[in-house]
Amino acid sequence: MALSQSLTTQQFDRSIELEQEGSILTLWLNRPESRNAMSLNMVKAIQQVFKTIQDDISIRAVILRGKDGHFCAGGDIKDMAQLRGEATSVGSNQPYVDFNRQFGHMLEQVDQAPQTVVAVLEGAVLGGGFGLACVSDIAISFADAKFGLPETGLGVIPAQIAPFVVKRIGLTQARRLALLGARFEGHTALKVGVVHEVVENEKALEVLLIETIQQIKRTAPQASRVTKALLHRTLNEALTPLLDDAAQQFANAVGGEEGIEGTMAFIQKRHPNWFDA
Repeated sequence: MALSQSLTTQQFDRSIELEQEGSILTLWLNRPESRNAMSLNMVKAIQQVFKTIQDDISIRAVILRGKDGHFCAGGDIKDMAQLRGEATSVGSNQPYVDFNRQFGHMLEQVDQAPQTVVAVLEGAVLGGGFGLACVSDIAISFADAKFGLPETGLGVIPAQIAPFVVKRIGLTQARRLALLGARFEGHTALKVGVVHEVVENEKALEVLLIETIQQIKRTAPQASRVTKALLHRTLNEALTPLLDDAAQQFANAVGGEEGIEGTMAFIQKRHPNWFDA
């Protein structure tokens, strides 16, 4: 199916591929020769997609996947080698700083995206790929996916992903995984809270994805966006003013188009008009 109009006017780097089926956009990480390791071009392309669809309410969800059996093996070592040359040339570590922070900006963007973000995890889910999994709203893993935070074993640190890992699984588990550079598979990722579901094969994934997409489509588009933003705010804002504002948002929702349609659909025992969007 053709891409949403907001996307057709853009050109994207070949390190990603986009597919769209109705209101569901799939973003493929497309560097299979490096197990979809994150290059700077890929990071910028992901940012470009999420910036473009920010206000596109016709896109309900974004599914993140990796080509050829791997999600993402982390940062691209070749980019790091190039940065070493740039740092030597300018006599400063600033090229490293800029590169690393760009990745963090991308994670923030995906984390705060108004769409529901679903990550399908298989093969390598390492370093930056692990971080990207941690900013998804829903994470589905193959049982044999390989998770890990290998940075300390390489003499570097998980600088930009650390806060998102802690938010995802808590400080206690994050300490253990990061400081040991631990490697583990899908069922352990489920146990520690990185993922929400584990599947054994492609058929099981297909069934679960269909169910997940149907559940996403049952939610009202604007209500879903407002709810996601509200959930994020609970981590950073004082409770009383947050609840005051949430009450106002609730009143707006009840009296708004979606609230009225949802109530009528419930009374009339039918699907609301957004269900088949």
